[in-house]
Amino acid sequence: MSIWSSVYKWAGRTFGLADAELYDMLGGAEPVTKEVVTSSSVLGLSAGWACVSLLSGTISSLSCDVYQKQNGIKVRATHDLQSILEDPNADQTEVDFWEQMSLGLELWGNAYARIDRRKDGGIIALTPIRPDAVSVERATGGRIRYTWYAEGKREQCFEDGMFHVRGKGGSALGGMSPIHFLRNSFGTAQAVERSAGATFGNGIRPSGILSTERTLTGGQRPQLEQLMAEKHQGSINTGRPMILDDGMKWESLSFKPEEAQMLESRAFAVEDICRAFDVPPFMIGHTEKVTSWGSGLEQQILGFQKFALRKRLKKIEKAIVKQLMTPEDRRAGYTVSFNIEDLLRGDSKARAAFYGALLGAGVMTINEVRALEGLPPIEGGDVPRMQKQNVPINQVDGLGHNGGPPMEDDDEQA
Repeated sequence: MSIWSSVYKWAGRTFGLADAELYDMLGGAEPVTKEVVTSSSVLGLSAGWACVSLLSGTISSLSCDVYQKQNGIKVRATHDLQSILEDPNADQTEVDFWEQMSLGLELWGNAYARIDRRKDGGIIALTPIRPDAVSVERATGGRIRYTWYAEGKREQCFEDGMFHVRGKGGSALGGMSPIHFLRNSFGTAQAVERSAGATFGNGIRPSGILSTERTLTGGQRPQLEQLMAEKHQGSINTGRPMILDDGMKWESLSFKPEEAQMLESRAFAVEDICRAFDVPPFMIGHTEKVTSWGSGLEQQILGFQKFALRKRLKKIEKAIVKQLMTPEDRRAGYTVSFNIEDLLRGDSKARAAFYGALLGAGVMTINEVRALEGLPPIEGGDVPRMQKQNVPINQVDGLGHNGGPPMEDDDEQA
């Protein structure tokens, strides 16, 4: 049921912002903490901002290319769609486009982009639409209908006019919204941040207590407070001796955040948000328990690539092939892949080991590696090479030719 159908169903009923059914209908149900969870409030949490920024920024930094399977081998291909993937619309670069699309997936579980086509059906541009502005429903006849408002105008199209990447869930009408299903986790984190802000903004305790067994008169209390402020308030008066008489006593009070479990609660909130987005906490600057998964940071990074990035990239790749390519393209073996090896650009050691292994096994040629590094080809660099090792024992030079007796020169050298 679309949001507008739900609103019409509610016609004549009085409801307010505290109504839990209204929150549920809008995809942001009221959490147990009574905090209102929205995309802005999630991004207002430093951990939420860092996780979403890491995922969307990483995905948008990877190149997305068209390939074709030829005799079972996937090779780079020339296709009209490649120009759209590199320049999706007049306003955005490919990095901007995929970052916005990834942002929609992480927060709302859906990413939408309007497809502008030529008269012959060819794609001209892909223009992103905010997921919270889109309503999806199954129309009569089985087609999927998209409705949204842009610049005060009601827009509508069917599936052939909308590029739709679905998040978790697998439903044809859309993915599952993290803001909706994880509202309690985000709401708890918001409540902890709000409590911390109030604590440090207003102060949980005074710095000390000045006490006396005598009863102060109405004029003595403000006079004493003014004297204390003049003599001991401010950094310039730090360490200044305090003179007390008439049985007065000073007792210092030190505020420890641990006593209110403030630090523990904030640390748990960070880890909980990281768990929601499949991000290792150390990758957003939370360095506690950095070896709690795997055998160290390297294994955690590999786990992030395998179990967090890969499933997101695969959803986008499959959506591109199914929605932006024609049946003829798919039958011809065209496909799309993000180049995850781009992540090696900042790691010279890992990149060198990667190239060395492929060169030594004859998988890549020298000129193919040089092209990836932006270097010109060299003569003789197009021939695959392999090191001579693990050859049959009867072909080892020291044992002679084809298993025969050693040659005289070999015997003399021995």
